[in-house]
Amino acid sequence: MKGPEIILPPPAEPKPEILQAKAPEPAPSATVEKPPVAGIKVSALSLASIKAKREIEQHQRTLQPETVHLPTEPFTETDMLLQWNKYAQRLADKGHKIMESYLLINDPKLRGTTIVHELPNEGSKIDFESEKPHLQGYLRGKLHNHDITIEVVVNESIENRKAFTDQDKFNRLNEINPGLDLLRRTFDLDL
Repeated sequence: MKGPEIILPPPAEPKPEILQAKAPEPAPSATVEKPPVAGIKVSALSLASIKAKREIEQHQRTLQPETVHLPTEPFTETDMLLQWNKYAQRLADKGHKIMESYLLINDPKLRGTTIVHELPNEGSKIDFESEKPHLQGYLRGKLHNHDITIEVVVNESIENRKAFTDQDKFNRLNEINPGLDLLRRTFDLDL
């Protein structure tokens, strides 16, 4: 028993006289090249489809904006840490305490324009990755360097180095900026 046969009509080719009636040809001096229309359906296996794809790609290349030279000013690790901590404070003010703790869990290291941040486990890395584009945009704007990238490294053996006492806080800041001890001794400051 055979099933019903489906008969498809042959594809209709546009008639030239109909096209001329709908759209008059422009004058030769004012020729404007129209972009290829995406609504036209062409068989994927035909030469016309290859030609249409090339036209679309060529049109898209002409529409791409010129490359903009973004600022790439040099910055120091101290500048980066200052902005990093300001961003963490911004998150704390907004109520994002978990993201703040991920930022402050340890100090990131600077390698050229790449900021390397260590996190204790894969779960915190996944959470951090969701905030990374915002942080990267903030740092790029504040440090005036659009080459900045952030690399997240998972280190299971990392220990949380929170400073609780004044001496711990001073030691941590002194690791970041050794000139702090000289300042303390010069002005004979207590902890």
